Amino acid sequence: MKSLFSILFTFVILGINAQEVTTYQNERGERHLAGKFPIEYLQQDSVFQKWFDKNYAEFVVNKGDEKWKKSLKNTQIDIYLGTWCGDSQKWVPSFLKLWDELGLDRKQLSFTALYDGDENYKQGPNGEEKDLKIHRVPTFIFKNKGEEYARIVESPRNDLQTDLAQIAIGYPSEPNYRAATYLLDLFEEKPLQEIYAEANAHLNKVYHLVGKSGELHTLGRVLTTSDRLDQGLLVLQFNTIINPYMPAVLNRYAEALAKNGQHEMAIATFEKVLQIDPKDENALAQLEKLKGK
Repeated sequence: MKSLFSILFTFVILGINAQEVTTYQNERGERHLAGKFPIEYLQQDSVFQKWFDKNYAEFVVNKGDEKWKKSLKNTQIDIYLGTWCGDSQKWVPSFLKLWDELGLDRKQLSFTALYDGDENYKQGPNGEEKDLKIHRVPTFIFKNKGEEYARIVESPRNDLQTDLAQIAIGYPSEPNYRAATYLLDLFEEKPLQEIYAEANAHLNKVYHLVGKSGELHTLGRVLTTSDRLDQGLLVLQFNTIINPYMPAVLNRYAEALAKNGQHEMAIATFEKVLQIDPKDENALAQLEKLKGK
């Protein structure tokens, strides 16, 4: 962690309360938030204020029958985001604008920022995201009495106001990234050995649920950079079967194989990349490392 990030601590003064906020500098030299923070921090800090104010101001709330909002009075919403993420920069201020316009209490909202970078990708400094099946940001988790009953993943399925109304009346849209959701649920329900034994059936299901290659690519990256390398390998392997001629897909799988000590398979996969693109810089560099061992 220390090799990638410079960790800084600041204090936000809100009325008479002081809250410690963690910031870090990523590999690009950008300062970002990590861990829990008050939303007012984004409105006060000049690094984040520009995009926050712009997207808050530009979101338009449609006026109409809002009786459904009463059903959200007892809802707690945990929001996980990345201050480095374009979708978070767009949808978190938009959601807050909608929440404010509906006259709902900001105290019902909690905000947690996750890291970028390969070492701790989409993780919090204290494992705040652990066991919550977070693979995209922002993720909005709606809870009643501590139990999740709906979520919005990355962006609305319809539009933000419609999605929120549907959640309020008890008919939430299915979140984005159905293949990722299927696999994360599967990992909870069955041991990996059993999943491999039924691999063809699960691959067929994933094939019909998946959107773009990035869906499994990102999920695999999240898993392999946490403590779930074996699960990540399965996800990435599925992605290579569904997208066998995409260098980025093969590169990610080969890197995970190398991380797992499967050097011969990693070399063979990197060599497949070079069959598609002989000038692929990542594959060339990784092969040089692996063959030098």
